[in-house]
Amino acid sequence: MSHIKLELKQSQLNKIEEICKNFNNDEGELINVLHKTQEEFGYLPAEVQEVIAKELNISVAKVYGVVTFYSFFNMLPKGKFPISICTGTACYVRGAEKVLDEFKRTLNIAVGETTADGKFSLSCLRCVGACGLAPVVTIGEKVYGRVSPDGVREILAEYEDR
Repeated sequence: MSHIKLELKQSQLNKIEEICKNFNNDEGELINVLHKTQEEFGYLPAEVQEVIAKELNISVAKVYGVVTFYSFFNMLPKGKFPISICTGTACYVRGAEKVLDEFKRTLNIAVGETTADGKFSLSCLRCVGACGLAPVVTIGEKVYGRVSPDGVREILAEYEDR
């Protein structure tokens, strides 16, 4: 977990408690609680996980285990423009790894990290379902197909003034 201690405001604590209560503080609803909480906060830092564990009367280790097991949960905040590189079979075969390397090099971040200005975060996913457009990159909800390493700077330029 992060070494930076996040101080939750009372309103944030109340919101987490409300979400848990909406699921009857039932530990069997942990995944639903985590989804709803991440939807509210954007990510699930350790301090949020601790409150959820307390409210559902389960161990923090159990909450952490679920958060780290499922790839759709984030423990770090995402950038304003989250970039995902598809590394499914079709994309991988058609050069997704080189495209990913170019994003890492250009943004100077690794997979799972966010740029210092909070603008971009970088992740990989398994399949977008657009195999005919491989390799595929998504930025937020926008899909880019047939991306080459040479096209990375041009894609990022679209977000310069945003």
